[in-house]
Amino acid sequence: MIPHPTSVRRSIRGACFIALVVAISACGGSKGDEAAVAPPVLLTAADVATATTADVGATVVVSGALDPADVVRVRAQVAGTIRGLRVDRGMKVSRGQQLARVEAQGVTSQAEGARANVASAEAALAVARQRLDAGKRLFAAGATSQIDLKSAEAGYDAALAQLAAARAMNASAGEAAARTSIRSPIDGWVSERNVEEGESVKSDDPVMTVVDPRMLELKGQVGALDAARVRAGQKVTFTLDAMPGQAFDGTVARVDPVASAATRQVGVFARLPNAAGRIVAGQFAHGRIRTGASTKAVVVPVNAVRTGDKDAYVLVVDGGVVRRRMVVTGACDEDAGVIAITSGLKAGERVVVTAGVEMADGAKVSTAQEK
Repeated sequence: MIPHPTSVRRSIRGACFIALVVAISACGGSKGDEAAVAPPVLLTAADVATATTADVGATVVVSGALDPADVVRVRAQVAGTIRGLRVDRGMKVSRGQQLARVEAQGVTSQAEGARANVASAEAALAVARQRLDAGKRLFAAGATSQIDLKSAEAGYDAALAQLAAARAMNASAGEAAARTSIRSPIDGWVSERNVEEGESVKSDDPVMTVVDPRMLELKGQVGALDAARVRAGQKVTFTLDAMPGQAFDGTVARVDPVASAATRQVGVFARLPNAAGRIVAGQFAHGRIRTGASTKAVVVPVNAVRTGDKDAYVLVVDGGVVRRRMVVTGACDEDAGVIAITSGLKAGERVVVTAGVEMADGAKVSTAQEK
């Protein structure tokens, strides 16, 4: 029996509908399977940081070389030849210790001649005193005239003046002779030696440099606005490029009263005790001057804080997923690279810090620590 055309069309439409439903079901099932087996985002140890508590406060940062606070460049004070050179670079010296001497015959001869002139003047004064005493006795006995007495008194006064002049010349010559001895002006170490034994020097020629590295000083430059917040005695935390992960405490020693005419920057001098000699002078350092009261706060690396449409947020790694958490930020310590979180995060929670990594709330993740 041949089916009616209308019945044929109805059968075809029913078959097409069933095929379409099967296809859609098949497609839907495929996507669900893919989602179920999609691997979580792998985060390395460098992508995640743990929120900690730390002191955060207002700071001013200065950078520069840590040089010895006491540096003395010893120079020759008379012309001559270097003799008796006793020290070299790296040797410890004491205040007043003789480092070398300058052989200067002319200066030595002048000193010897000045001492002889003093002795001669003292002898002449003794003779003049005897003549005066004798003149007084004779005048009292009526055996001499008043003119002879006045002459004896004048001779005594002249002898006194000659002795005073001789002593003055002796003091000057003696001072010049003392300058032939080169002595250390401070306790410290020889950092540089500019002469050799037997070398000729002129007055004001450099001989050597003595430093005391037990107190180091950083000379930094800050803007006028920052300088207004810096005071002598404020605490400074030093970090050194050559000693990463370590911090050292010092203080502000002084602040320049005027800004540089060329840069409009103000000089700030911060000192760091170095009695144990752990720090080699001359290293580059950063000093954070605490200009305000520090408070304990939860801190995270600056890169962990992200900016949304209106508020700041962080990506918290909670178990195997990421949660987007709104936070309120506080003081930012740019030198330490951290920012305070006053609300929305607790110490010990882990956050994503890699700026290029962005994930939706609830995204699955795995970290290197969990593997």
